[in-house]
Amino acid sequence: MGFAKTLSSFTLLFIGYTLVNGSTPKFTLDSHPDSESVISANHEILASVTGRHANIVFLGIFFTLFSLSEAKAAALNHYSKSFQGFSAMITPEQANQLSEYNSVVSVFESKMNKLYTTHSWNFLGLETVYKSNHISLDTASDVIVGVIDSGIWPESERFTDHGLGPVSKKFKGECVTGDNFTLANCNKEIVLSEEPWLWFVIGPLLQASLFGIANGTARGGAPSARLAIYKVCWFGFCSDADILSAMDDAIHDGVDILSLSLGPDLPHPIYFDEAISIGAFHSFQKGVLVSAGAGNSFFQDSSLNPIRMEQSYGLIYGNSAAATGVSATNASFWKNNILDPTLIMGKTVICTIENFISEDRREKALTIMQGGGVGMILIDHNAKDFGFQFVFPTTLIGLDAAEELQAYINIEKNPTARIYPTITVLGTKPAPDVATFSSMGPNIITPDIIKASLLIAAIIKSHYPHWGPAAIKSAIMTTVIGRDPNGTQTTPFDYGSGHVNPVASLNPGLVYKFNSHDVLNFLCINGASPEQLKNLTAALTQCQKPLTASYNFNYPSIGVSNLNSSLSVYRTVTYYGQGPTLYHASVENPSGVNVKVTPEELKFSKTGEKITFRIDFFPFKNSNGNFVFGALIWNNGIQSVRSPIALNAIYLMLIASLPVSLLGLHLKRMHLYHFCLQNK
Repeated sequence: MGFAKTLSSFTLLFIGYTLVNGSTPKFTLDSHPDSESVISANHEILASVTGRHANIVFLGIFFTLFSLSEAKAAALNHYSKSFQGFSAMITPEQANQLSEYNSVVSVFESKMNKLYTTHSWNFLGLETVYKSNHISLDTASDVIVGVIDSGIWPESERFTDHGLGPVSKKFKGECVTGDNFTLANCNKEIVLSEEPWLWFVIGPLLQASLFGIANGTARGGAPSARLAIYKVCWFGFCSDADILSAMDDAIHDGVDILSLSLGPDLPHPIYFDEAISIGAFHSFQKGVLVSAGAGNSFFQDSSLNPIRMEQSYGLIYGNSAAATGVSATNASFWKNNILDPTLIMGKTVICTIENFISEDRREKALTIMQGGGVGMILIDHNAKDFGFQFVFPTTLIGLDAAEELQAYINIEKNPTARIYPTITVLGTKPAPDVATFSSMGPNIITPDIIKASLLIAAIIKSHYPHWGPAAIKSAIMTTVIGRDPNGTQTTPFDYGSGHVNPVASLNPGLVYKFNSHDVLNFLCINGASPEQLKNLTAALTQCQKPLTASYNFNYPSIGVSNLNSSLSVYRTVTYYGQGPTLYHASVENPSGVNVKVTPEELKFSKTGEKITFRIDFFPFKNSNGNFVFGALIWNNGIQSVRSPIALNAIYLMLIASLPVSLLGLHLKRMHLYHFCLQNK
């Protein structure tokens, strides 16, 4: 009896290489072979594990010849423009064989990612950005935003090229026909690139809705920015192999910004085995800013209910419709086979959620529908931020609404209800509001870094075309609003640095910069091996000594995940402004920690000038494993440059009780112990 082989898509990354005598590819650093030589070499190395082979001797030289037909059939994607490699459908055993080759940088299985889910720009004050800075909304822009997702409809009237100038010469894509896409679809607004999944378009306005809900016009933050749309997702799923291929193309095509509203399910892989991280590092090296979805993994079945209910129907509580032999309590949780169909027929059933995390609401709604019910009112106060796509009209209510509903049923002999279609409500307060399902911090892999939201990168890039990814990220993070409309302070683990402020981000004043060497140092201090770094850099990279502590990574936020003694953190800022200026420091102290900034004033004489300062943390209370939050603000009377602070004071000893003669020694030991933990 035979067994079928299990094939999976594996991605292999290489250092640049050339073939020698048809043998295993020999690699040379910094080589950038053309696409044909890369594809040929990929097939040769793949054939060594997939193809038939024969050993021959010619002129006294031993050769191994491989059949390339199986290799060509197995290969899926070839990466040759920004980094070298390929993806192929092979068995895990074949993948292990290839991983042993000296020429192979890394091999990892290609996993599936999911897409993450119009009024936003008005809410953020986009038009104020243009008015405050005297920028026309129709101003032409050469900024190219690469969007990696499920594609667009190029025939939309919104993609006409009326009034547009020529596409920037820096864009290297060419118009190529594809399925349902002809040369007639290409114009100054849509340019199909070298790969059939890329459409190059502009980013103005689009009619948008979801299940017929929230009808309106969607638009990008920079309406005149051009968009390069790379289709890598089908039916909501996006493979690592296709994502890497799109990022390879996008970098080569000349995009300025890459946006990926997609990502893997939990648990997230480490940076060195994750396609988006690898592609993002190469993008960063080329000066391309990457904005990737952080994900909302608290609950997976988030969607909307589009079904209409055209008339009112009778109401009945689930506990009043128990089947014979079933308790009222169990019936209220509407489990299968516990409701009496004769009692719920033609009625809207009121039910209670039993387990917020594990209950499948859609399945339970299906149970009611199959029993003859026409609707469901679910008392589920924990899920107020969710929209679920149910099989029939359903609404979720909290405890307060449930009490009102109960009062109505108590006084009404024949209570009825009508569930209306979902509508979009604007101008609600408070807003913004962090959804219950939003993924909170800290990041498990790198807790010392507080991540940013990059909604308005295209606007900043349009205004400062020569700025790199780090400067744009800094401008967004340091000018945000850190409080909600009611004045309540939010934490960096709710939504990063805060709520973006497009107006302020165009005039940040001070900018925190870093480069790819800083990123590698950050990875080294967090335990990256030379082999892991090779996955990102495509070269054997040694960590340079001495290493800079991760909390000294010149990021716009400040995070220390294990503060166990007094600690000094350093940052360097670059001034962007007109004429001399003086910035003064102010601090919002985290609970249980005193903070001192040296110097307390930063005096700049011209734009582009850099100054380094020190932040000293003096913990005096254990935070019991919880992060405490604060902020450092630099202000010159015009700009306010804010950096969030997140600290976890752990293993804090009561040093005040120690003899003065031992105090200095004890502090040194604690400090060294901290660095040991970082290097471990």
